[in-house]
Amino acid sequence: MSWVRIWVHLVFSTKNRAPFLHAAIRQKVFQHIKQNAEKKDIYLDSVNGWSDHAHCLISLNKNLSMSKTAQLIKGESSIWINQNKLTLDKFIWQDDYWAVSVSERHVQAVRNYIFNQEVHHQKASFVDEIEEFMNKYGWQYIQPK
Repeated sequence: MSWVRIWVHLVFSTKNRAPFLHAAIRQKVFQHIKQNAEKKDIYLDSVNGWSDHAHCLISLNKNLSMSKTAQLIKGESSIWINQNKLTLDKFIWQDDYWAVSVSERHVQAVRNYIFNQEVHHQKASFVDEIEEFMNKYGWQYIQPK
């Protein structure tokens, strides 16, 4: 039997960062994402976010790539949001996502960060958060060719 424990902090936004995930539906969406992940054998430890994005702490499944995991989470949840008419306009997640590995000793700090999104975004915008991640991990914007 194989044993895999690869923690990943996954972040993805709504298309054009539209603030679709308002307070009335945000927790319903995140609860559904958690339930759907369980059905798909994705170990989703934590999920939360703000009006225009979601954070997930995942332990990768030995049979799924990061790309496939993100696709399963994002694709199914957007279909569910639209089928249940939770937004006035068609809901779409942005194509891109961020994913960064998390060491075992930092898992609790990432959980806390994810659970405290409401407090965090009273002080910082999503753009500020993007800049923080870009600086912390040395990421650069890559323009499509």
